[in-house]
Amino acid sequence: MFFKILNTDGESSARTGLIKTQHGVIKTPVFMPVATTGTVKALIPELLLNSGAQIILGNTYHLFLRPGLKVIQQFKSLHHFMSWRRPILTDSGGFQIFSIRENAKVILEGVTFKSHIDGQKLFLSPEKVVDIQNILGSDIQMVLDFFNPHPSTRAKDKKALTITHNWAKRARQHFLKTNQSNAQFAIIQGGLFEGLRKSSLETLTTMDFEGYGIGGLSVGETQSEFLKILSFLLPMMPEEKPRYLMGSGTPEDIILAVEKGVDMFDCVLPSRNARNGTLFTSRGKLVIKNERYKYDIRPPDPDCLCHTCKNFSRAYLRHLYLSKEISSAILNTIHNLTFYLDFMFKIRYAINQFNFRIFKEKFLSLYKKGV
Repeated sequence: MFFKILNTDGESSARTGLIKTQHGVIKTPVFMPVATTGTVKALIPELLLNSGAQIILGNTYHLFLRPGLKVIQQFKSLHHFMSWRRPILTDSGGFQIFSIRENAKVILEGVTFKSHIDGQKLFLSPEKVVDIQNILGSDIQMVLDFFNPHPSTRAKDKKALTITHNWAKRARQHFLKTNQSNAQFAIIQGGLFEGLRKSSLETLTTMDFEGYGIGGLSVGETQSEFLKILSFLLPMMPEEKPRYLMGSGTPEDIILAVEKGVDMFDCVLPSRNARNGTLFTSRGKLVIKNERYKYDIRPPDPDCLCHTCKNFSRAYLRHLYLSKEISSAILNTIHNLTFYLDFMFKIRYAINQFNFRIFKEKFLSLYKKGV
């Protein structure tokens, strides 16, 4: 893998670039639709391609549990198993440890947990997570990490950081021994404490990963706290490596993070909100179940050229949602992901044309007005 910076914005730290992988070149800044179990809910790969997806995100923890490694091995890789020929990034399962912490025990050797599917007791170490991701054949692997729920104390976050750094070192050593020409990213932790974040960055950069993720944000902190950590951390991160902000995904958060120098994003918001009847538009969020849309002949977003907006009205989409039709989730997800991916295209274009500030101000002004 290599990362090449193409253009930088003269008024901010926003930048465009290229990440070359075995399964294709990724243009950054990029948004990665979340395909936790080998599928983006409600979409088949062809619809993902039509929406403009360059890379998707799978989850090591979930794929390890189901369908299981023996199944994936029959197909040689997750790419072949799900018929997706473009790049895949796999998360390590660290966030799942955070999510199921009442059923997980974290020690320096790794984490013991109960499967959320059948209650079976299982163990994951940093080395085993690398082995699993090698079987999945992901283009970009994330190391196993550990962090505390928000709010936390400095003492707790420092203790968690000791585990994260130990796991990262072991994962890096094992990855280099089993290298399959893919890439491995570390995850910077440290909560809302700048000193811990700096320590984490300094420790991890000595291991020379191919890229660096920022973890432990968008877990309940305020936007000012979120931006404070990004403003502190990003100027110190290696300029020549991709910077990945994990799990943060509102359009406002994305554009503000791009301004500070983030290259990669993922979030379940566009697909999850679609299934819950909330559509993202250039004028803010549209809750399709509302009575006001019962007779509305307009498309969800007049500025969108997705299949949903070109063919269906708000009134029809409201009818599908209230009727609990499967097509509601499909059409809403097509729109939301197309909106996000087109949004990233426009961000890249604005940076390359050196008018990112104008685009940001115009977008935020229109978005905040509401539908």
